[in-house]
Amino acid sequence: MSRASDRAFEITPEILLRAYAAGIFPMAEDADDPSLFWVEPRERGIIPLDGFHVGKRLARTIRSDQFEVRVDQDFDAVIAGCAAPGPDREKTWISRRIRELYGELFETGHCHTVEVYHDGRLVGGLYGVRLRSAFFGESMFHRERDASKVALAHLVARLKRGGFTLLDTQFVTPHLAQFGAIEVPRRAYKQMLRTAMDLDAEWNVWPAGTVVSGEEVLAALTDPTKP
Repeated sequence: MSRASDRAFEITPEILLRAYAAGIFPMAEDADDPSLFWVEPRERGIIPLDGFHVGKRLARTIRSDQFEVRVDQDFDAVIAGCAAPGPDREKTWISRRIRELYGELFETGHCHTVEVYHDGRLVGGLYGVRLRSAFFGESMFHRERDASKVALAHLVARLKRGGFTLLDTQFVTPHLAQFGAIEVPRRAYKQMLRTAMDLDAEWNVWPAGTVVSGEEVLAALTDPTKP
């Protein structure tokens, strides 16, 4: 993994977008670290959009519509959920500076959230950066079983419907591997990224504020051209 500090200059949202387009992303050591460092993994995690896997049990959960899923409604709550300690992590790399930067990207339409609600409460979600036909997943969280999995399925359905070509997960975890996430060498990833930067895609294939049904999501995962 390549790392470089930001201490020599101030990272701005514009620099952040250029970094993503070049294949690097920032992280902090922990929530209290005021500085950031750049990361460029030798092996990059991606989820091939045509290879996304939904198990039978998760498909039943999605189809049941027990969760209500929306996008881009509450960035602050989503990133706070991602930053909170959980069963699988005791600390977070999401620092105050990370929150500020991605909040600015959210305001300009480059950062997006997928939010999962149950009885009106936010119980899971994810956020990431959109650039041309690439989506760079940053973090996800859940407070109820399957909430983050449902968020990911809704994300992939939206990306497929919108003509995206690349879903970057940065790294591959056992959680992501069950959905088809794989590692690709840096050179191969750079080629995928160049292709994605040459193509346009549409995020709002389902407008913000629209509640998308589980049936619509499963249909889009199977056939993204189906309305």
